Amino acid sequence: MKQIYFIRHAKSEKDGKTDFDRDLSQKGKNDAKEAGKFLKKSKIKPDMIFASSAIRAAKTAKIIAGELNTKKLEFKEELYDITLDNFVNFIKKINDKYKCVMIIAHNPTITEAAEYLSDSFITNLPTCGIFGVEFDINSFSDISEDSGEAIMFDYPKMH
Repeated sequence: MKQIYFIRHAKSEKDGKTDFDRDLSQKGKNDAKEAGKFLKKSKIKPDMIFASSAIRAAKTAKIIAGELNTKKLEFKEELYDITLDNFVNFIKKINDKYKCVMIIAHNPTITEAAEYLSDSFITNLPTCGIFGVEFDINSFSDISEDSGEAIMFDYPKMH
């Protein structure tokens, strides 16, 4: 079994910098902290957290990792402005020593990937939303369309 938790970065500031360099808003920082607490309370322990290297995604990842007491965090530039096909290929190349991973990235691709790989239609993964999918496979390379089952959908406005 493999699990992937698709997480959209927390709410960011709107102005001032390039899209890649936008920082988290105070609401985003608070939401990321609460998301991390929720994941910890849910006893979800990722073997690795992969995050876009864009500032808002990287900071979301650092806050969540801090709440989960893990340093297992890798920043991937390719997760910024990635196509669905490339996102799926990224997943297929994840090391099979990992059973549970989190991927923190951006819309629209994070929502598209969650829907494509699961049995769900969620329309939109909100900022700091978490969508967990479980796969009955031994290797991430075996992931394909509709091969996973949704096991979690949570986002800040639910609380």
